[in-house]
Amino acid sequence: MSATIKRRLPEIIGAGPGRTGTTWLHRVLEGHVDLPYGVKETQFFSTYYDKGIDWYAHHFWYATGERKIVEICPYLYEPLAPDRIKTHIPNCRVITTLRNPVDSAFSAYKMVTHYAWARGSFDEVLKSRPNLAGGNRYAFHLGKWFETFGRENVLVTRYDELRAQPQSYLDRVTDFMGIERIALSERPEIGDDVHSFDRAPKNRRLARRAMTVIHWLKGHQAYGVVNLLERAGVWDFCHGRGEPYGRLTPEQEERLREHYLPEVEALEELLMIDLSAWKKPRAARADGNPGVSRSEPVPRAQVR
Repeated sequence: MSATIKRRLPEIIGAGPGRTGTTWLHRVLEGHVDLPYGVKETQFFSTYYDKGIDWYAHHFWYATGERKIVEICPYLYEPLAPDRIKTHIPNCRVITTLRNPVDSAFSAYKMVTHYAWARGSFDEVLKSRPNLAGGNRYAFHLGKWFETFGRENVLVTRYDELRAQPQSYLDRVTDFMGIERIALSERPEIGDDVHSFDRAPKNRRLARRAMTVIHWLKGHQAYGVVNLLERAGVWDFCHGRGEPYGRLTPEQEERLREHYLPEVEALEELLMIDLSAWKKPRAARADGNPGVSRSEPVPRAQVR
């Protein structure tokens, strides 16, 4: 990058974690803030850090500084990300959205098998990958972000609110960002989009090769090619067409609730909030607590 060109970097990073409506939020913010050009997640502070800060800054070449610069990318569980971000963006503000750990773990299972990063049943994958979904150690990871950027600079939201009251959730986010509020009623095309992983790959070798190609293309910022192939259905062909994903059994759900109970209680203590809804079976959450997350998509939020 020429020394005469001012390097512009994000002021705000939506650190995820993944599978908490990050794609939905990215789409809502388009046109209101400056986002990475051509791609939703650069993965710079996790996967591509060795490419250097100018590689990252190139994603924001079009930014004039008149609007907030933002990236929505799931860095929350990356152990080196906070310090790396602090080095280059010392005054960065951070947004996180936390999801019921039971739902988060199952969603993460579908993602890692969909992309052929793992194989087997949910129980098998969870046994081989005990840190699936970052182990859902929210309090542990948030502690590092609080320490690095200051608690007042880290907005902690809940996926429950996004699903049940998307406008209220969005208002909190935009207020934290310091931008004008965005009326979802004026963006009906977003509310109709729901994303989820429905099927495992039919051919795991093909799925792995596709991920290798995607990684190479993104490393060279060939996002136009990635997006073109996505629109043509190539990635869906490579990563789908296999067995449909089922649902957690009541027994699996109960085991997970018990397993994650210490993490939920640690988060309650850290944030001084009530997370009793996360300690209840799915049926009780859906029937008695309309404001909490459900396992199936609802029309208003794109779940990625």
